[in-house]
Amino acid sequence: MSFVCDVTGKKPAFGNNVSHSHRRTRRRWNPNVQRRRYFVPAEGRYVRLNVSTTGIKIIDRDGITAVVARLRARGVQL
Repeated sequence: MSFVCDVTGKKPAFGNNVSHSHRRTRRRWNPNVQRRRYFVPAEGRYVRLNVSTTGIKIIDRDGITAVVARLRARGVQL
């Protein structure tokens, strides 16, 4: 599964694990991305999105219809 949020565009962040002796090894922090299915009443169908928990809050705040319209304006195919 892709670790990119469809709504916010959040991606994995990269950095270093630093041990007690200060040896550094590469690591990554994945955003909490979940595959969710939303019903869009304006279209009468379901839409499947990869959304982070922040994206879920944005959908709860603005409504799925407004978020889908924003995604379509950005050129995302749903």
